[in-house]
Amino acid sequence: MSQPAARPASAQTEMSPQAWALLGALAVIWGGSFLSNRAALSEVGVLGVVTLRVAGGAVLLWLYVALRRLPLPRDPRLLPRFLIMGALNNAIPFSLIVWGQQHIDSGLAAILNASTAIFGVLIAAAVFSDEKLTPRKITGVLIGFGGVVLAVGPGALAGLDPTSLGQIAILGASISYGCAGAYARGAIRNLAPEVAAAGMLTGGTLWLLPAMLWAEGVPAFDWSAPVWAALAWLIVGCSALAYLIYYRILAMAGAGNLSLVTLLIPPVAIVAGHLVYDEALALNALAGFAILAAGLLVLNGRIGRFGRKTP
Repeated sequence: MSQPAARPASAQTEMSPQAWALLGALAVIWGGSFLSNRAALSEVGVLGVVTLRVAGGAVLLWLYVALRRLPLPRDPRLLPRFLIMGALNNAIPFSLIVWGQQHIDSGLAAILNASTAIFGVLIAAAVFSDEKLTPRKITGVLIGFGGVVLAVGPGALAGLDPTSLGQIAILGASISYGCAGAYARGAIRNLAPEVAAAGMLTGGTLWLLPAMLWAEGVPAFDWSAPVWAALAWLIVGCSALAYLIYYRILAMAGAGNLSLVTLLIPPVAIVAGHLVYDEALALNALAGFAILAAGLLVLNGRIGRFGRKTP
């Protein structure tokens, strides 16, 4: 999940045991979101799931901001920026992911979503003069795309059946995350991260709420206990607590180390999907993730040109 960074992605610091523990917790939370999406979809519509997650997360983060007495934004120019960020980083990608999960397994969705870093590098290179594609980045992108192609399967685009459309939707979400990361770099500055996240989720709610009411109507709220639990996890864990943990790791260990969560989320989603729903990914999906992970490590700078760890 793409978020604005407080320091360059190249910044690397020593990972303390506490930072590793928080990183693992973040991977479990966001990896579990794919399982929660599937559970909630059994009784709630796509836009209902996404709207409740985003709106609930916004409320909780604003409560946190109020309790901490963090300074509120006063620049009116931030309002349309929150709307744009809410669309690019929440409304569009969350909707695409949840819709896609109607047609593909949780583990595969998480694997394809890991391509966010690849699209982020490409979009940043196209937008910013100081984010040019270096030989290392090009190598990482090519390896990563090779992993995506293998995970999707060579025959996926031969016919646009629901499965292939679901895969395309997840990749579309990754592109939207990449656009959000590039936009956030110049659009949201000098704000407490918690305030920025709350404003972004509020912007996403303003897009999602009317769309949900128009397409699905007012939710009945008569769901079973497992669905309520799944929604609670999406709201409290994935859209409130996760952001607080995210920015804590960012302050402790830097964006480069934080990006490792991208590699930890898919295994969590794969194991959870297998244990709860008996999902079994094809070998090409697992091999594709291994190759994609290698590409992401190259992009991260942890694997050098000849396979050595970079300093």
